[in-house]
Amino acid sequence: MPLTPTEMTDRAAWNAAAERFPAAHILQSWEWGEFKHLTTGWKPLRLAFARDGETVALASIGVRQAGPLKVMYAPKAPLMDYADLDLSAEVLDALESVAKRERAVTLKIDPDIPLKLGAPDDEGGERPDPRGTAWQNLLARRGWVYSREQIQFRNTIVIDLTPDEDALLMRLSQNTRRKVRVAERAGVTIRAATGADLPILVQLYQETGRRDGFLTRPQAYYERAWRDFMLAGRCHALIAEAGGVEIAHVVLYQFGQTCWYFYGASRDLHRDKMPNYLLQWEAMRWAKAQGCTRYDLWGAPDVFDESDRLWGVYQFKRGFRGTVQQYIGAYDYAPNKLLYRAFSELLPRIRSLVRRAKHGRSDHAD
Repeated sequence: MPLTPTEMTDRAAWNAAAERFPAAHILQSWEWGEFKHLTTGWKPLRLAFARDGETVALASIGVRQAGPLKVMYAPKAPLMDYADLDLSAEVLDALESVAKRERAVTLKIDPDIPLKLGAPDDEGGERPDPRGTAWQNLLARRGWVYSREQIQFRNTIVIDLTPDEDALLMRLSQNTRRKVRVAERAGVTIRAATGADLPILVQLYQETGRRDGFLTRPQAYYERAWRDFMLAGRCHALIAEAGGVEIAHVVLYQFGQTCWYFYGASRDLHRDKMPNYLLQWEAMRWAKAQGCTRYDLWGAPDVFDESDRLWGVYQFKRGFRGTVQQYIGAYDYAPNKLLYRAFSELLPRIRSLVRRAKHGRSDHAD
């Protein structure tokens, strides 16, 4: 009997069901769907797929009009057991039916399925993940295509938080551990941010954007992204101070057993005191105290050499000794292949012109 999707409209029930999956992602939370709806117009369609009364998969799908066309995007979905290929095929059957029913020009998914673990420059090199290979083959057989528009980071670094704190600290690279201690000796202190700190969080982030050359968004966007999630218990920010002055911060998101480092900012002032190293260490400690087993540093290079724009950030992150996870990336399903081809060729050109007009690149994926 084919899986039948059922729309879920209860926030608590949705989050409870989603958080049970090992790959539960903040982008599949109820709050993220509401946030994207209010800020960018993606209307969430939250679907549960059940078998014999048991929910076996979930997908929160954003739906938006693009002129006369409708596009659908399920970030970090579907949530399910990716090793069960029979179930995977059934879920894809159901998602394809939804795309046809909605008359969408495209449905994009980018599930958290590793294709490889590790990086080429790691001591052990890269290790293939059979789930990723199997899913790539399954998608190709069904006519899904690797998306020309990869919205989320395709690769990231994940730190296992299950060891005790002493073991976590000793696992850091010697250089990173030294800089954590430099910050402590230099008098850098870390405190939790509150709603009253939102203006300084935004100010620091916009300063960082101007210095590092990425496009930031209006203050109202971040206030909603951070305040609403703080109120929902999904977001936590830490601020580094020196001499009573705020000099850096991190903004963390939590869902299921994972904590994500989504945003970070720092002033030029007191950078010699290494506040960012102490911030990351305290973020790891906070996440572990909340019961998280994974700390996701959210973003690693697509190409592991100096030509990649994330190479410098990667050198900083790798000192915390996480595992590089190279995901399969985003794939598109198109009920109408000709319409999809025209749409996929035109849309990137339009977005490129818009971004060029703004003289920058975006700070964060949609």
